[in-house]
Amino acid sequence: MQNLDKDVFKLIEQEEKRQINGIELIASENYVSQNVLSAAGSILTNKYAEGYPSKRYYGGCEIVDQIEELAIKRLKILFNAEYANVQPHSGSQANSAVYLACLNPGDKILGFDLSHGGHLTHGSPVNFSGKLYKTCFYGVSQETGLIDYDSMRATALKEKPNMIICGASAYSRDWDYKFFRNVANEIGAILLADISHPSGLIAKGLLNDPLDFCHIITSTTHKTLRGPRGGVILMGKDFENPWGYTTKKGQKKMMSTLLNSAVFPGSQGGPLEHIIAAKAVAFGEALEDTFFQYILQVQKNAIHLASGLIDLGYHIISNGTDNHCLLIDLRSKNITGKDAEFALGEADITVNKNMVPFDDKSPFITSGIRIGTAAITTRGMVEEDMDLVVNFIDQALFNYKNKKSSKSLSKEISKTMQNFPIFKSL
Repeated sequence: MQNLDKDVFKLIEQEEKRQINGIELIASENYVSQNVLSAAGSILTNKYAEGYPSKRYYGGCEIVDQIEELAIKRLKILFNAEYANVQPHSGSQANSAVYLACLNPGDKILGFDLSHGGHLTHGSPVNFSGKLYKTCFYGVSQETGLIDYDSMRATALKEKPNMIICGASAYSRDWDYKFFRNVANEIGAILLADISHPSGLIAKGLLNDPLDFCHIITSTTHKTLRGPRGGVILMGKDFENPWGYTTKKGQKKMMSTLLNSAVFPGSQGGPLEHIIAAKAVAFGEALEDTFFQYILQVQKNAIHLASGLIDLGYHIISNGTDNHCLLIDLRSKNITGKDAEFALGEADITVNKNMVPFDDKSPFITSGIRIGTAAITTRGMVEEDMDLVVNFIDQALFNYKNKKSSKSLSKEISKTMQNFPIFKSL
């Protein structure tokens, strides 16, 4: 064995200890299985494979072709999809490829407002999506914290966007995809669903299925799907593009062709075949019956966690959750999201500060935090353990200016988490 790079591997060891000892509540994170980890760190990282299976620009791709085809097959079965592309390096690149396939620069998109729980790639002015395309937004009702569907429709009819996007990074309720499709049909818009967060729950039928109504679906693979970091694109059925582009033979191009071309060579080069192998492993795990029990527990834990926090006077946006995450408005507790993130971090509880709808603080401070239950459920936690987590959160925030208290709480949390090994349920 070659000598390890001591500087790098010492830091990796420290990160491993951090993950083992703490409570991971970032909604975008999860723990992968040993098999996913092995595939992601495999010798496949050496192979360059620009193009698609059987249509590569390099030799020696016969084996990685089979791996990629297996990942595609498993993903299509998992979501009952007709088309799947497993090459996007991330959810953001999956979205950029869809925009490239469906839009021209300057076209208009209607997305979920970032400050209400949307995502950067759904039209934020600081992101490529807001720089290349004209944007308009819909949001939630201030009274309920739920998407204001009537306002969304009114905005769509007024602005007439070329594309409507449904999906979020910090919204805890299910989506009415049928309503969105009806609005898209009214104005002739493409409907994109970004299901990066709830994809694992959707795959197992615990939430509404966007493939029944949305033209195109994108997702990450590392959140509730419990796979490596990456992205995918799906379609329930292939369809002709709406702009009448034709080949030299006068044939219209199907959307699958446009999407494949938009991923490669349109927006990225060679695929990461070691990550695609890890995706294939994760999709295989998600097809197992045990994954349904896991993702159901994720949902149960989130609901129980929200209820426990509400009982202690915390304001949960929309007053609960349908999926794996919840958004907490901390203004009633007189603490900012930034201070809360730091205070919880001192106790080894990892969260992220997050803007809440109609926030009166900047994105660098925020009034809230976002938490999720996917990672702690992977470690074997169930509803009764959520009571412990609620208590730990409340203690950390109540004593957030007391370093001695944070240190004591950190030790208690570390001791507790020894009962929940990372790979216990994998």
